[in-house]
Amino acid sequence: MKKFILILLSFCIVAIAETEYAEPKPSFDNPRLVVFSVTEDSPHAFNHILSVASNVVKYYGADNINMKIVAYSKGLKLLYKNNVDTAARVDALMQMDVEFVACGNTMRTYKVKEEDLVEGSVVVTAGVVELLESVKSGWTYIKP
Repeated sequence: MKKFILILLSFCIVAIAETEYAEPKPSFDNPRLVVFSVTEDSPHAFNHILSVASNVVKYYGADNINMKIVAYSKGLKLLYKNNVDTAARVDALMQMDVEFVACGNTMRTYKVKEEDLVEGSVVVTAGVVELLESVKSGWTYIKP
């Protein structure tokens, strides 16, 4: 029985171990570069991406990470300023220097104007191209 308890305790210790940073460790001069995308129009998708982004910023600290969230297709609704479910959370992440990027092609397709978006949103020609170029420039793409 003592062996079983010792084994169980060792698994518990491993389960709560801190994540170790890969080299080079994140810093102000060498921040982690993370890009997310959102393409779905659902409360679950919006809450999930905003929660994950918030958790990552909290973990690394705003000075040790550069993050952008690219919204295209139906995910563009994340950035609508009249989206009462997300506008305040998007603004809070913007205050932590998270960049929110809107797809200009999607905006044209859905007839969305820049003034319809949360203030501070960055509009690019094509969201998917923004993702591709970010990855080619060393950003890590995460699709939660």
